[in-house]
Amino acid sequence: MTTPEEHAEHNAEAEQQIVNDVAQYGFHVAIVPGDGYSPTFAYTIGLFKSYGYPELICFGLSHDLMHSMFWTAKELFDQQPNPDLSVGYPDFIGDFDVRFLQVDKARYADYLGYGHWFYQSWEFPVLQIVWPDKQANFPWDEDFNPDWKSGQTLLDRDSDFKFREERNVAVFTTKQVLEGMPILRVIHDTEGDWQFLCDTSYELADLKVVALESIVKRDRTVNELFQLNCGWQAFRDAVGDKWRKEEHEVEEDGTEDAEGTE
Repeated sequence: MTTPEEHAEHNAEAEQQIVNDVAQYGFHVAIVPGDGYSPTFAYTIGLFKSYGYPELICFGLSHDLMHSMFWTAKELFDQQPNPDLSVGYPDFIGDFDVRFLQVDKARYADYLGYGHWFYQSWEFPVLQIVWPDKQANFPWDEDFNPDWKSGQTLLDRDSDFKFREERNVAVFTTKQVLEGMPILRVIHDTEGDWQFLCDTSYELADLKVVALESIVKRDRTVNELFQLNCGWQAFRDAVGDKWRKEEHEVEEDGTEDAEGTE
């Protein structure tokens, strides 16, 4: 784990690189590696300042490919500053089209932190470059490859439900939560299953299975944990407190370690 001093040094270096790249190339590409659950993504910083074009974000492809696609998009914007969001644009990924989506500002803070630092506000437009599967289906198409669906979150929709899983995916909770107790611990186990607990009971008899959407509707603040990696947990003392995160440990006898630390 990095120290606060190391984190501050990293931020300072990254911020200086952004300034240098915007001055030299017109924009900077920020790349955020995946963690095994959340996919890699990349976004531009500076297109709006340098050219008046929307910033861009893309998920789930290689660093080099996303970087190349941003340059291709910049060249498209040179000819067509306001792309038609209802049509596909070819030659971004071999013979495949891509589509542009207008990113909902409610999603900016989830992904565009350095963009906020650069502009000192969220007042800049952003388009998402969305790619198809090998059959040229897009994520909103019924026949899109389901194995690829979690690879790119669509940022023009579902700000009320940020999880990558389907709304009806089964998750674990307790009867106490369903009876009104607050959710104080969320576990995303190594198998990818979610648990939403009140920390008052770990008895199997109290365990319930519900749809993830019902949990989000019960407590919107759990949306803040949509990027919690597999094998991690988050906990808090009360609703409204900041979530604290750590790796989730399982004891040798198979029971879960419910003790959290700062």
